[in-house]
Amino acid sequence: MRIALINEDSQADKNGLILEALNEVAGKYGNTVDNYGMYTESDSHLINYTQVGILASVILETGMADFVVTGCGTGQGAMISCNAFKNVVCGYASTPLDAYLFSQINAGNAISIPFAQQFGWGSEVNLRMLFEHLFCQSFGGGYPKRFAQEEKISRVKMFTDIKYCSQKEVLDALTSLQQADLKQLLDYTEFKDLFKKHAKEGEVTAFIKTLLALS
Repeated sequence: MRIALINEDSQADKNGLILEALNEVAGKYGNTVDNYGMYTESDSHLINYTQVGILASVILETGMADFVVTGCGTGQGAMISCNAFKNVVCGYASTPLDAYLFSQINAGNAISIPFAQQFGWGSEVNLRMLFEHLFCQSFGGGYPKRFAQEEKISRVKMFTDIKYCSQKEVLDALTSLQQADLKQLLDYTEFKDLFKKHAKEGEVTAFIKTLLALS
C-alpha cells in the first residue's frame, strides 16, 4: 500500500516527527510513504486544514496513493475537509484503539489525527502505537469478528446509498472550485514530482495535467 502524508500549516513543524514514526511502522508491513508536506511552518507553499481534503481527494482519485494520513491541531477540521469529497472516507484517531477500530470496522482510506490537542510528553510513543494498530492487519476484518459481515454490509450501504448519492463526482467538485486557488494548492515541486511518478491515467489525472500545464 502506498500512503500519503499531508500536514497542514499549524502543525507543519511536526512533519519530520510524524514521517519518521509513519515510515518506521508502515514500512515494517511493506508499505511505502510519500510526504506531501507541509514540511515546516515557514514553507512558502501553504496548505490550510480546509484544503487538506482537496489534496487528499486528488491523490486518491488519481491513484497516487491508496491511503492518506493527515491531521491538524484537533484532527477534526482535517477530517471534515476530507469527508467533503465523495471518494474520501476519513476517520479520526487519537489513540491506538481508535485506529484499530477504524481499520477493522470502517475500513476507510484516510485518517485524521490531532497533532496539537493532548500532544505532549510521550506523544511520539502514542503515535507509533497508533500507526502500529492501524497498519498491522488487513482492513475490514471486523470487530468483534462475529459482526464482520454486518459491518461490511453497513459500509457498502454507507457508500452506495448515502455518500455516493449525496456528493458530487470528484471531477465535478474540482472544476467547481476556484481554479486559481486549486492551481495554487497543487502547484508545488514535491506534488508535481509525485504526480508524474504515480498518477494513473484517468479524467482527473488529465484535468490536473491541464491545470498545471504538465506534459
